[in-house]
Amino acid sequence: MLVKQGRLEFINAGWSMSDEACPHYEDFINNMFIGHQFLLEEFGVKPRVGWHIDPFGHSNVSPRLFADMGFDAWFFARLDYQDKDKRLQDIEMEFLWRPMYNHFGKSKQVFTHALYQHYSAPSGFNFDTYSGDDGIVDNPNLSSYNLDDKVQ
Repeated sequence: MLVKQGRLEFINAGWSMSDEACPHYEDFINNMFIGHQFLLEEFGVKPRVGWHIDPFGHSNVSPRLFADMGFDAWFFARLDYQDKDKRLQDIEMEFLWRPMYNHFGKSKQVFTHALYQHYSAPSGFNFDTYSGDDGIVDNPNLSSYNLDDKVQ
């Protein structure tokens, strides 16, 4: 019911998260196929957003396969520290990943976002029990109201 109402969405949906740096492409595809097939049979949906929190690199075929699998967006945490430093400096943590551009042009592309804080929530939005961040209070009648500040 929640899936059909659009209130619950599955992301990635591979059988497991593969290490994208050096798998054999057939294993990579089969891993995703098994998970996607399960979701299609059980819930009638196919994921549109991918999320790999900790792959140790990406091969140049990874974004091509993501595009071919129908993903609209891809999120991941681990990237080369020099690349990350430059992207943070240039405000380019979001980009259109266009694999094999000389061959495919813009026909295969995936909106991609590298996470700012690696595994952690952005500063001010860590709602873990042990964090010091305040939760979002959206009731303007409460003195602890902070929605406008959080949005900014």
